[in-house]
Amino acid sequence: MTTGDAMTPWLTVIGIGEDGFAGLGRNARRALLDAEIVTGAPRHLSMLPTRIRARREPWPSPFDVEPLLGWRAHRVCVLASGDPMLFGVGATLARRVPSDEMHVIGAPSSLSLAAARLGWALQDVQAVWLVGRPLATLNAYVRDGARLLVLSRDGASPADVAALLCGGGFGATSMHVFEALGGPREHRIDAVARAWGDRQVEALNLIALTCRADTARSLPLTVGLPDDAFLNDGQLTKRDVRAITLARLAPLPGALLWDVGAGCGSIGIEWMRAHPACRAIAIESSPERQAFIAHNREALGVPGLELVAGRAPDALQGLAAPDAIFIGGGVTIPGVLDACWSRLRPGGRLVANAVTLQSEAALVDWRERHGGALTRLAISEVRPLGGFDTWRAALPITMLEATKPSGDHAAGELRDGGAS
Repeated sequence: MTTGDAMTPWLTVIGIGEDGFAGLGRNARRALLDAEIVTGAPRHLSMLPTRIRARREPWPSPFDVEPLLGWRAHRVCVLASGDPMLFGVGATLARRVPSDEMHVIGAPSSLSLAAARLGWALQDVQAVWLVGRPLATLNAYVRDGARLLVLSRDGASPADVAALLCGGGFGATSMHVFEALGGPREHRIDAVARAWGDRQVEALNLIALTCRADTARSLPLTVGLPDDAFLNDGQLTKRDVRAITLARLAPLPGALLWDVGAGCGSIGIEWMRAHPACRAIAIESSPERQAFIAHNREALGVPGLELVAGRAPDALQGLAAPDAIFIGGGVTIPGVLDACWSRLRPGGRLVANAVTLQSEAALVDWRERHGGALTRLAISEVRPLGGFDTWRAALPITMLEATKPSGDHAAGELRDGGAS
């Protein structure tokens, strides 16, 4: 074998199901017979017959692909569950190994097998991965009528999921739990969430859910969740203003937001709900409001929201550079706007809202030096007045929106103080 030769990859990643070696196709068997080293989980290695002469190397604990990358001079096979490119080690290796050095032989994923058993169209189902992720992640996907395929982390996962569903008002949800899916010991358990209790199952299991609300309402997919979806003390960007603010922030997959003066965390939470890959850091100095953020991020399914206890600009030190920044409070604190602007990535967006004359003046002054657009938002709602109705205006909001210039010229201007 020639190392790195596009015609003869040194690494073969093989998807193997619960039916073991007997369920592998001809190409996968040949790769294993020709291999010098086979690595994978002990469970997968134990499925191989004795005629596979390759040296068997269990994955290190904690998991690490570095040892494998040192075996480039050998013919190596990696065993993975089902489809290696779906929440699997194949995707991890693809980020480290050039495509012409790796050959992937997939098998049906547990998601495909479960959908086949249930007669569900995969394109209509949401997959949720709980291995190594907080259980509260599931809250972002639970809504009336949703079909979910949940990849469990252990035998207690179905009981944990059932408890979460019941606690959120979805106790009527149908649960189908598959143990050892695709193998000779495959077993299916059908139940309703409220009747599951603390039952334990095999560690290798998948949970299929048809969500049904009994005491809960389903939250919309659009931005601008109802105000009462957030535990708060009134320090909350209200629904209509929040929807407009998020539209200006324009969340994109993988982008990082700083929510400065986060209050109850509503902007950062809705940013992360926009796409599973969105990231956010909430900066808040009030211990009470920090507790609101911690509660809301769990309840609304984005436990990965990072909470930084402190006040800008000091609390911004050491944080990863953001793609977007929202300043909901503190624009009158000296240095906050400039510190945020200096840390924002080129091409990034800054949005700041002001209610008081002093905070509005700070935005006007900043815009004079750095540019951007100002928008006045005035929202009124009908309220009773005696036996009649009338319009009641909320406090007007002044919104600053600015996009940081890209390129070396802009960077030079920023180093020189920003304004030309």
